[in-house]
Amino acid sequence: MVWRTVRLKVKGGSASPQPPVGPAIAQFGLDVNEVVNKINELTKHLKDFEVTVLLHVDTDSRSYRVEVRSPSSSSLLLKMAGASGPSGDPAHKKVGNLSIEDVIKVALMKKNEMNSRSLKAAVKCLVSTASTIGLSVDNKSAKEVIKLIDEGFYDSVFLKYEDEWGSR
Repeated sequence: MVWRTVRLKVKGGSASPQPPVGPAIAQFGLDVNEVVNKINELTKHLKDFEVTVLLHVDTDSRSYRVEVRSPSSSSLLLKMAGASGPSGDPAHKKVGNLSIEDVIKVALMKKNEMNSRSLKAAVKCLVSTASTIGLSVDNKSAKEVIKLIDEGFYDSVFLKYEDEWGSR
């Protein structure tokens, strides 16, 4: 059993059998469309984001597995805010603002990698991360947003996404 790994960069949910992805898969004698469909299924929650996919292939049996490496939470938050990069002085210089729904969407994108048991806990963690890179949420500080989450201010928003979080 000899395993080889190929690193591919694809847009989430939009991998194509065209070069460079198709030839990278075809070199192992795999069904290119089958592998591309598998990659798209595993990356659909990261639509419009560039992700790294590791394709691990057993060259003897031609079996394979796909491993998705999603962008960092900071990268996703910055992209959602339309910011080009983090603030060098996040306490005094903000580089963008997110809505609470933006933060929830990032939590859902990262749900398989987060250790949070609840969507609220994941969002509170991401609100703190946003603060450290110079992003505010609903034009408020992380401390204010976390307090509002704990008080139930955003419960109606969380309710819309609970089923999606629960299906992880």
